[in-house]
Amino acid sequence: MEKSSFNRRNFLKLGAAATAGLVTTGGNVSEAALVKQGAEKEIIYRQLGNTGIKVPIVSMGVMRADNPNILKAAFNLGFKHFDTAHGYQEGRNEEMCGKFFKDKPRDSFVIGTKVKPARDASKQDFLDMLDISLERLQMNYVDILYLHAVDDEEYLHTPAFLEAMKSAKEMGKVKHVGFSTHRNMASLINSAVDKGFYEVILTTYNFRYSNDDDMIGALKRAHEAGVGIVGMKNMAGGWLDEDKTKPVNCKAALKFALSAPYIHTCIPGIVSFEMLMENWSVASDVTLTPADKVDLQLALNQKGMFCTGCSSCVGQCTNNLPVSDLMRSYMYNYAYAYPAKAHETVLSLNLSDDPCAGCDKCTVTCKAGFDVRTKVANIARIRNVPGEFLV
Repeated sequence: MEKSSFNRRNFLKLGAAATAGLVTTGGNVSEAALVKQGAEKEIIYRQLGNTGIKVPIVSMGVMRADNPNILKAAFNLGFKHFDTAHGYQEGRNEEMCGKFFKDKPRDSFVIGTKVKPARDASKQDFLDMLDISLERLQMNYVDILYLHAVDDEEYLHTPAFLEAMKSAKEMGKVKHVGFSTHRNMASLINSAVDKGFYEVILTTYNFRYSNDDDMIGALKRAHEAGVGIVGMKNMAGGWLDEDKTKPVNCKAALKFALSAPYIHTCIPGIVSFEMLMENWSVASDVTLTPADKVDLQLALNQKGMFCTGCSSCVGQCTNNLPVSDLMRSYMYNYAYAYPAKAHETVLSLNLSDDPCAGCDKCTVTCKAGFDVRTKVANIARIRNVPGEFLV
């Protein structure tokens, strides 16, 4: 087995990289310059299915942002749609959004949030979570409410959740309902289209799905049915190696996702002004240059760290480990530099810090070619990292 790169020094370096650029613009770009640059561009807008909502093709994933100045710059630049969730930063993410937007005209922005109730939660449990989110957001309603992180049809169509979302709409607390998904996406999208309840779908989509006919077919079908499609994880992790020496061409990756007309808008996570400007530059032009195409092909030729959630690993592990969840946690930590989310996910799995102990040979064959045993060993130890090291 390769020596683990998960140690205190690397972990702290990872945390520093994750928060770099949050407070300043690096001395290169003032907020006034941001607004001026934004005003000079002809931004591409798309209709979010049959919702009646029309937004720029680039929206903001607020998940990791903890500086309201980023929200301010994004809003002034022309961003309209902002995505958060009940669980992000233990509620602080919604609170930050609420403080920023409380004095803004309600029709000047579109806010989406997400709740993930326990499987046995009641209708009232769901509505209580929504009320907490609305209180944090200081809003009477959200434009889009998602059932969060759906990975199977039973959860997607839970009667209590459907009843709760229907009631929330009737009470005026929600304008449109949807679900988010990172796994089994094609089947869930098709199932949602068949049932006809959900109006918006937030789904992973990036260049690593360029040859996934099932996924592309499901997205096209949803688009033709009038379902709004919001893309996430568009950069496929952003990096191809743990040491962060091989970056993905993120601008090209975002262009790729948005060059598909069935992706109505994308919500790249933004934590710095530099990221803000790079992502916004795509809002006026999604044309992939020859150099962009070469960069994306080079990235495709490498294993990288992005787990597509194909679930082909399910059932292969003799220790019955949740391999897909562990690979996703690995991706959060090493690719997205989001150790807090990786820690949260790993802890929820109730595993030891050495889940492969006693197994002589890994029986899991990953379609992406991941060295599953090494990655599991590296990420499982995060459960023992003190909370103050997490960002």
